[in-house]
Amino acid sequence: MCQCSLLCLLAVFVCAARALYAPDEVGELPGMKFKPNYRQWSGYLKASPGKFLHYWFVTSQGNPLKDPVVLWLNGGPGCSSLDGFLSENGPFHVNDDGATLYENPYSWNLVANMLYLESPAGVGFSYSDDQKYETNDDQVADDNYLALQSFFTKFPNFTQNDLFIFGESYGGIYAPTLSLRVAAGATNKLNLRGFAVGNGISSFALNDQSLIYFGYYHGLFGEDLWRDLNDNCCKDGVCNFYNTTKEACSISVSQAFGIVYESGLNEYALYLDCAGGARSQTAYGRTMSHLFKTYRKHWQANNLLSSPPTLGEVPPCINSTAQMNWLNRADVRKALHIPDTLPAWDICSNLVGEQYQTLYSTVKDVYEKLLSLGLRALVYNGDTDMACNFLGDQWFVEQLGYKSTVPYQHWVCDDQIAGFFQKFGNITFLTIKGAGHMVPQWAPSPALSMLKNFLQDGPY
Repeated sequence: MCQCSLLCLLAVFVCAARALYAPDEVGELPGMKFKPNYRQWSGYLKASPGKFLHYWFVTSQGNPLKDPVVLWLNGGPGCSSLDGFLSENGPFHVNDDGATLYENPYSWNLVANMLYLESPAGVGFSYSDDQKYETNDDQVADDNYLALQSFFTKFPNFTQNDLFIFGESYGGIYAPTLSLRVAAGATNKLNLRGFAVGNGISSFALNDQSLIYFGYYHGLFGEDLWRDLNDNCCKDGVCNFYNTTKEACSISVSQAFGIVYESGLNEYALYLDCAGGARSQTAYGRTMSHLFKTYRKHWQANNLLSSPPTLGEVPPCINSTAQMNWLNRADVRKALHIPDTLPAWDICSNLVGEQYQTLYSTVKDVYEKLLSLGLRALVYNGDTDMACNFLGDQWFVEQLGYKSTVPYQHWVCDDQIAGFFQKFGNITFLTIKGAGHMVPQWAPSPALSMLKNFLQDGPY
């Protein structure tokens, strides 16, 4: 009886979905040789007047009627969330040939309805009628909130599902600021239950400060530079590597940051090779460099670096060629309902990244407001990332000032220690052992286990 009832409900859901969302529904995809057991849609959501954000929505492989809706936002600022879909936690990925697809056995839509949003306008397939793409943290949060409302207007069957907002990298700003907009929304109330940030920027000061310790204790600097850093930047046991006014300290910090970001290391995964070689200046460079460029602006403003930021100065390391080739096929764009008038898809937008204005040097106040509302929060870090290192995010969570309710301890996945975590009431800090900046890409099984535990508010 129960099984029949569920089948009837699913039949009603499918019929309603076909009627409501038909214009955006994705049928066959070029290069897909398998039959998916989920439905998917690709189209546009309205943000502020004249701005249209591209979305890609895939239903859960479990129970789409009951499973949560998870919004995924890649960062940059200026990088596309389709990288998250096609390289990290989406139901399928692109083979190296750039033409065929393969199923991802660790897809997050095994347990959730996944919504990927390309934000802000100017990123990926998202656009603005006036083609003006200067923006800032608050404007992005406002536009993402309007787009989310547009999504639930288009997909009203999901308004009763629990909602979680995930952000990666500069999504450390996007996710909490959007969550606050949703939580404070007077109309179109959504069932926001929590938010999560993966290898995110939460505090520029703590991220830069901790990076020096991360680099030294991972064997990058050597004793001479470490001695200079301590002699020039520390007094009475207190060190300032972030906004020093001492020239000698600035020189030492510049040398340290140069090793991290300019020596040919993979800044997103210390122990992985750099795609294309340590000093390759190929098309690989058009990848995840925008967060680094944001830091360059800060360092230059504080006289830590004299040269202006350029894309070519960044160790490339991340190969997105296959995804770019597949998304720019005419038949793929047609299947995804992308207007012919839009330019080629790129993983990151220089136009957006170079004009972006950061308003939040820390999101501490935003976290405090969200946690006071009883929302669940997860801050997770692959522990080999240097762009947004785990120690800075750990300090950020600890300095929120909440009492520890579960002591720091390991967690297990696939009968192996997967990392460590600590709970402070309704916020959890968690590491993924051996993973870099893109956790679902480089540690897919632990990432899926982490997601399940967070969504269910269960033990790790």
